[in-house]
Amino acid sequence: MTRIISTSLSPNTEKDDVFAAFFLLFQPWRLKKGDSIERLELYFKTHFGFENCFSFNSGRSCLLAIFDAIDLKEGDEVIVQSYTCNAVINPILKRKALPVYIDIKSDLNIDSQKIEAKITPKTKAIIAQHTFGMPSDLDTIKEICRRRNILLIEDCAHSLGAKYDNKYCGSFGDFSFFSFGRDKVISSVYGGMLIINNKDYLPKIEKFREGIDFPTKGWTFQQLLHPVITSIFVYPFYGSKFGKGILAYSLNFHILSKAVTEEENNGILPEYFPKKMPNALAYLALKQIKKLEKFNLWRKGVVDFYKFELEEFDNLFAFNSIEEKKDPIYMRFPLIIKNSVELIESLKKQNIYLNDGWRESVIVPSKTNKKIMKYVEESCPVAEVLCEKIVSLPTHIRLRNHDLKKIVTIVKEHLKRN
Repeated sequence: MTRIISTSLSPNTEKDDVFAAFFLLFQPWRLKKGDSIERLELYFKTHFGFENCFSFNSGRSCLLAIFDAIDLKEGDEVIVQSYTCNAVINPILKRKALPVYIDIKSDLNIDSQKIEAKITPKTKAIIAQHTFGMPSDLDTIKEICRRRNILLIEDCAHSLGAKYDNKYCGSFGDFSFFSFGRDKVISSVYGGMLIINNKDYLPKIEKFREGIDFPTKGWTFQQLLHPVITSIFVYPFYGSKFGKGILAYSLNFHILSKAVTEEENNGILPEYFPKKMPNALAYLALKQIKKLEKFNLWRKGVVDFYKFELEEFDNLFAFNSIEEKKDPIYMRFPLIIKNSVELIESLKKQNIYLNDGWRESVIVPSKTNKKIMKYVEESCPVAEVLCEKIVSLPTHIRLRNHDLKKIVTIVKEHLKRN
C-alpha cells in the first residue's frame, strides 16, 4: 500500500471523523433535523464572537441568501477578484447581475488600489476574498465601501481562524461567509456559515432561510459516504489503479458528489443550492471545528518548515511579505514558479498530488467557461500570469514529517535545475 499526499482528497479527515460519518449512515432520523445545527451556530457565536450566525449547506447558499437580502437585481454589479472560484460567480449570475473583475496582487488577493476605478452607480457590493487564509487589505476596502456607500462581503471560505488587526476575519464586512467543503480549513464535505454584521438585513436573512428546505436525505447520505469511501478505499490505494478506479466509479455513478459540477463550470447552479445545513453535516462540522486550533497551529508549523528549508528561494513565496496586521492560517502555502507544470508532474510521480484545481485559470476550476462567467481575456494580467505559475504546497493535518521532507527535497531539486 503506497502512501500518497493530496490537497483535495479530504485532507482534514481523521479516524474519528470517518467513524462519525459511518455511524450517521445508519441513523436516518439524524440526517435532516437535530440539535447539531443549533450547536454549530452557537459555537460560532461563542468562540468567534459573531453575533448573528446562519448555517447553510454551502458557501454558495450563503451568497444566495446575501444577494436575496440586498435585493441584487439584473444589471447590478458586484466587484470580485479575478483569481476566484466559479462558486462565487454563479450566485451573482443567477441573480442576472454582473461580476466586475479586479486584478490581484502577488499575495493572490484583490488589488485594493484598483477597486475605485471600477466602481459605477450600479456597484452594489464588493467581495473581499482571503485567499488560502491570507487576509485581504480590509482597512482599505472597508474605507472604500464606507465612503462610496457599498456593501462589503467577506469571502472567508479559506480563512476560518485567520485574523486581521487582532479580530477574526468575518468581523469586518456587512456580511461574511465560511465554507466547510471537503478541502477547506475544516470539512463536512458540504456546508457553510453566514455571518450578519449589518443588522438591517437580519430579518431578510431569517425570512430567506425559513423559506428554503433541507437537502434531501439522499443528498446528505451521499455526502456522508465521502469521508468513508475516500479514507478507506481511495486514499490508501490512490497510488494504484484500484484507488483511482474506485474514485472515478464513485463519481461517475453519483455515489459520491463532485466538489464543483460540470453545470457550475458552465454557469448553472445545481438545484440543491440554496438549502439549509442538514443536521448530519453540522455534526461533522462541529467535530472538526473543535480541532480548529490544532489544525491551524499545525499549518503554521508546516509553513515555518517550508520557509526554513526553502529560504534560498523565498522570492518565490506568494506570502513573502506579510503586513503586521495580518495573521494568516495558511490553508495552502503557494509558490510562484515558472515551470509549475513540470514540478507538479515530478511530485505526482512520487505520489504527491498537488493539482488542487486552484491553478491554470483566473476562475477555477480550469474547466470553467470564462466567457459565461463574463470574464474578458487580458483584463486582469497579473492574475492570468500567476495562475499559470502557482504550486500550492499542502499544510493539512494528515502530513507527516517525512512527507514534508520528501516534498521540499523534490521542490529544491526542481528549483535548482530551473
